[in-house]
Amino acid sequence: MKSIFGIALAAGMSLAILIAPAARAETIRVGTTCTYFPFNFKDSDGNLSGYDVDVANEVVKRIGAEIEFVCQAWDGLIPAILSEKFDLIVASMSITPDRQKKLDFSVPYRISEGRIIGRTDANHNLFNEDGTPIVEAFEGLRLGLPRSSVYDRWTDAFLPKVEILGYDSPDSMYLDLQNGRVDLIFTNPMKAHLSFLAADGIEGYEFVSPAINEQDYFGTGAGIALRKGNEDLQARLDEALVAMREDGTLDEFSLRYFPFTIYPE
Repeated sequence: MKSIFGIALAAGMSLAILIAPAARAETIRVGTTCTYFPFNFKDSDGNLSGYDVDVANEVVKRIGAEIEFVCQAWDGLIPAILSEKFDLIVASMSITPDRQKKLDFSVPYRISEGRIIGRTDANHNLFNEDGTPIVEAFEGLRLGLPRSSVYDRWTDAFLPKVEILGYDSPDSMYLDLQNGRVDLIFTNPMKAHLSFLAADGIEGYEFVSPAINEQDYFGTGAGIALRKGNEDLQARLDEALVAMREDGTLDEFSLRYFPFTIYPE
């Protein structure tokens, strides 16, 4: 016969099992700038939106985790992830050899390239037929570009005769092109198409360069960054992104913002 103590103990254990809270899902903290329309930005209601945000939400859901976004200025993203302020960077960060010295990356979920924009009536002739820049043609021109970016480093390497003006805000760069403070701007063509060239009331501007995408500067695309030594997490991210490409999810996300897909084939 079971003792009264044994019965009570068994009953207590059963009750504890019934009332024990469910195991909490893994939480992945994702760093992004929250200011880079249409990739990661806050909409008029203050909700975080954009292509990067859609990709991050879907990837984290597919690996069975919860997501928490952390807004961080671009220049601070890499120092912040290295100091464990968050676990991933999903901010249209290009996979470049220099960054791969510090971080690991998922497979790409977005192409990475740049194009130069200028006034249509300026009749710029800046590139050879093979796509290489005509260095002398840039002499005396003022070129606006995002500060501390792949565009900045490519320009330093290939256009020594151009005057560079760095910007923290794409909108300020577009405005300075319109008011003549710069002659050209070098930027993300996807964002520029949506936010500037195709915007209401904007006329007389065009791409004046081919797509510029040398891998030493622009990498193989934009990927999800994570700290080194997390091979299991990296493999889970890759598996989710490959599946999203194959099942059309990345198509769907691209077409929410652009009239074309923006991920590498």
